[in-house]
Amino acid sequence: MHVKPLSLPGTYEITVSPITDHRGSFTRMYDGQIFREMGLAWEWVQENHSFSRHKGTVRGLHLQFGAYAETKLIRVSKGAIMDVFVDLREGSPTFGEWDSMLLTEENHKMVYIPRGFAHGFCTLVDNCEVVYKVDNFYSPEHEGGILWRDETLRIHWPIVHPVISEKDQKLPTLEQFIQANF
Repeated sequence: MHVKPLSLPGTYEITVSPITDHRGSFTRMYDGQIFREMGLAWEWVQENHSFSRHKGTVRGLHLQFGAYAETKLIRVSKGAIMDVFVDLREGSPTFGEWDSMLLTEENHKMVYIPRGFAHGFCTLVDNCEVVYKVDNFYSPEHEGGILWRDETLRIHWPIVHPVISEKDQKLPTLEQFIQANF
């Protein structure tokens, strides 16, 4: 397992190394000792599975607020996604900046996103499955997000007309989010 810092402080690319033979492969997807040594959250309380039927599906950009903020460890078990995360940590020198990672079932990468980030993804193929661990329990009263196509963020999404929920289409812009929460 290789852990590499990304451009936004607190985010990491984690690459796992499958052991393969004539039967198939075995992969250690998580190692609490390595996470402790790196100073990363490792007490996961929930694991979620997201299935998206169609290429071009966008989910996000979501986050949990306050005491219900979540650290996430995200991987793709089937398919390929562009995973996007936006720094919304108050006082952060990279507040409002975003980064992305290509996560596929073949590249053996995961992304670690600390509390205070909005998160979303776009499917690059049909029938994608995303699995992610979180270190806090979900609270509907503490959920929020920002609009995936906010022009001030200038996220380079690989699609123009996504398959997206009505709820995600109505998320506030970054400016509206700031006005409501800071």
